[in-house]
Amino acid sequence: MDFKDYYQLLNVPRDASAEDIKKAFRKLARKYHPDVSKETDAETRMKEVNEAYTVLSDLEKRAAYDQLGQGYQAGQDFRPPPDWNTGFDPTQQRYSQVEAADFSDFFAELFSRTRAGDASGGPQTQARGQDQHVEALLDLEDSFQGATRQISLRVPKFDGGRISFDTRTLNVQIPKGIREGQLIRLTGQGSPGYGDAPAGDLLLQVHFKPHTRYRVDGRDLYLTVPVAPWEAALGGVVPITLPNASELKVRIPAGAQSGRQLRVRGKGIPSDPPGDLLLDLQVVLPSADHPRARELYESMARDLDFNPRAETRS
Repeated sequence: MDFKDYYQLLNVPRDASAEDIKKAFRKLARKYHPDVSKETDAETRMKEVNEAYTVLSDLEKRAAYDQLGQGYQAGQDFRPPPDWNTGFDPTQQRYSQVEAADFSDFFAELFSRTRAGDASGGPQTQARGQDQHVEALLDLEDSFQGATRQISLRVPKFDGGRISFDTRTLNVQIPKGIREGQLIRLTGQGSPGYGDAPAGDLLLQVHFKPHTRYRVDGRDLYLTVPVAPWEAALGGVVPITLPNASELKVRIPAGAQSGRQLRVRGKGIPSDPPGDLLLDLQVVLPSADHPRARELYESMARDLDFNPRAETRS
């Protein structure tokens, strides 16, 4: 996906004021509007101008775009990191997938979200504030134990030709058993209402930080478990440390091979119902650099009638 330089498309500097951006848009709209333009690529150019103006005229989207696009040039290969918008506090409606399809893949990747909140279609003297969506990165351990975490929200403001951020910090109670993608609703922490109406809610969408050992899929946890050759051949019991630091004893069946998967029911995310723990066995051989290990390997090579490739012969 190519990076789009919206400032270049509107022919304005990066510190352009909101009024300068509006003037540039109107000038280009008069030039490229398909109903009046004689340019051969008027429709394509008008769509690009509309897309650039949609982003740069919105304070929240412009702030996110400015932070994300540092160091990129138009046409450069670009992929946004998965957590690029963590902590942003949207002040306007996001775009649905259908609406975002009117613009480029670049726009859709950055700004398409399911529409949320109670936005209205016209001026009102009293209306509940809009709900706001923010992504929250949590540790896997928070789901096993519950926790109170501070969530910092970056709220952009335009000041003297530059975009800066104010920070809101909230103490959030993380319930035990929270899953990837679930929402935590903070009542009254969204956009302020109109008139005497109440504020909207803040919806935190949970994502887990990458874990050093576990992989999460819904309610289930996956873990690669190294086992010694004798544990795999003879069977044995190995300890597994869960994300809440408790220890689980798991029996390895005799004759286990690398790649075999064991399922421990109810030991995944402690939701209702709880997920499962899936263990992928990986047989690890001792190094033959040790004299005793080499002696044992040579003894097996001599005394055992074993060919691991016998079953693969055609």
